Amino acid sequence: MTIKENDFRKIDLNLLIAFAVLFREQSVSMAADKLHLGQPAVSGALSRLRDMFDDPLFIRSGHRMQPTARAVALHAELMPLLEQLQSALFQQADFHPQQASATITLGMTDWVEMWLMPQLIPALRDAAPGLRLSVVASSPFSDARRLEEGELDMAISVAPAGPRWQERDVLVSMPFVTLWHPSQLTLNTPLTLADYVREPHLMVTYREATSSLIDTLLARLGERRNVCYTTPHFAGLPGLLLQMPALATVPAGLCDPWQTAWGLAASPVPLDVPPFEVALHWHQRHNSDPALMWLRGFIRSLLAGGETISGG
Repeated sequence: MTIKENDFRKIDLNLLIAFAVLFREQSVSMAADKLHLGQPAVSGALSRLRDMFDDPLFIRSGHRMQPTARAVALHAELMPLLEQLQSALFQQADFHPQQASATITLGMTDWVEMWLMPQLIPALRDAAPGLRLSVVASSPFSDARRLEEGELDMAISVAPAGPRWQERDVLVSMPFVTLWHPSQLTLNTPLTLADYVREPHLMVTYREATSSLIDTLLARLGERRNVCYTTPHFAGLPGLLLQMPALATVPAGLCDPWQTAWGLAASPVPLDVPPFEVALHWHQRHNSDPALMWLRGFIRSLLAGGETISGG
């Protein structure tokens, strides 16, 4: 059905609300109290309603106003429509993960994908089989722009708080660890600072930088390390460590799976390196999106070690 815009030119939704309350209360003063308006305002609304529908609508009878036949018919037609409109405007739709079908685009770096997806995808397949995740490569430096432009529904990132419209929900606080392959380097754990600066390093950088916070901290101690290889990707590091005597300092979330899969050795970083936050980021326009908000809660529950959650 196509609406006829001109038919609505004289319609004021507030008048229809006033009509519904007048019908229920059958009193101008009581309707004014419920609407938090003065009696003159409600009397004025009734006058406009009478002009609009060319009918008295309510006839005073003692202390009450009795609806006319026209008012009774209008009430029967309008109330279901007003209830539907209220539901559409103000009530968030329930989300039932077992029945839902949706695609959500998540931005993340490769290490976040390697850390999180092996945990998330099997659990999500059981909890919400019709929910499809589309992961795209992103970086903390581009997440805000891509969220604003609608390229991403959400990002899982180490980016700090951004613009006012950007929501941020911290998932975990994570330290760094240093990895190497014992067939290439024979080192004791935990590593000493002398060991750490003596061996060559592999470093991940997003902007072709040749140093990081670690190098700044070393410089404060009068030390420096030898970075022999830089890359924007974490995925190639285990294979390189298997083939060459080098260290790689990476997020701790990669430690267990890489030790299991590649036989790497691990140690805390022998520096006072602060942990970093991994957070969900999204545009506040998605705050009423039931699928995205459900996924947010599901990921939080998963990482907290709690049971998976169902829709409301």
